[in-house]
Amino acid sequence: MRLRSPVLVAAGCGGTGRELAAYGPLADLGAFTTRTVTTDPRSGAPAGSVVETPSGLVHATGLPNPGLDQFLATELPWLVAQDVRVVVSVAARSAADAGSLARRLARAPGVGAVEVALSPAGGLGPGGGTGDGTEDLFWAQEPHEAAGIIGAVARELPRGMPVLAKVRSDPGRVAAMARSCVDAGAGAVVVGDALTAVLPDGRPGGLGGPAVRPVALACVRRVHEALPHVDVVGCGGVATPADVRAFLEAGARAVAVGAALLHDPTTVARLVAAHREEHR
Repeated sequence: MRLRSPVLVAAGCGGTGRELAAYGPLADLGAFTTRTVTTDPRSGAPAGSVVETPSGLVHATGLPNPGLDQFLATELPWLVAQDVRVVVSVAARSAADAGSLARRLARAPGVGAVEVALSPAGGLGPGGGTGDGTEDLFWAQEPHEAAGIIGAVARELPRGMPVLAKVRSDPGRVAAMARSCVDAGAGAVVVGDALTAVLPDGRPGGLGGPAVRPVALACVRRVHEALPHVDVVGCGGVATPADVRAFLEAGARAVAVGAALLHDPTTVARLVAAHREEHR
């Protein structure tokens, strides 16, 4: 992808885009990644599913979204009108469902890329559950499972529309997962999903924010070393210009800003401006 800036918004952290647009033009961003969209509407997890911690936040949202039909009718057209590269994040129940999502997005005007969520926010619990109501979705635990979902999406998209595979920050397996996704048709890999954690009431959740940055950096470096020809987007605790530089030096081509936006919604606008100033 040709990006105006290496600063992107991470999936789900910029709302519909309308909320973030009040703090700076979306057109300045490298890309805006939508909240994760599923075929059918989802109400999400109960209230109290995002809890602040001293080093970030723990979340288990359940992927609330209006479903693909409503997203295509209301959210996507508004984003396209902002002249921003739109990356649509998707999650599916199966490879067939993923292919159906991709087939419809392929016909939707203005979609710049499709990001495939391959794991739940905080990983699967001992019984295979997520604790946030997303047990009905397919989450890849093995490289071949990830490849199956990515392949189903890539086959339905036109040439030139990239597939981004979002993989977990698992230092021991991240390179293998990334390789399987690229072999199946992914054009880039988003590295740095939330780490497994628990909410105060004991429900499984995902830890995001500054606490995960060192792990995400290590995973970006491992993927870059194993697959130096592959574009990597680093995600996990990005909040300052120094964080952006650290991820780019580790081998990322771009960064995705997530949890920091919930603390300070001006973060992406400031990072875009800082990077532009540094590279004049």
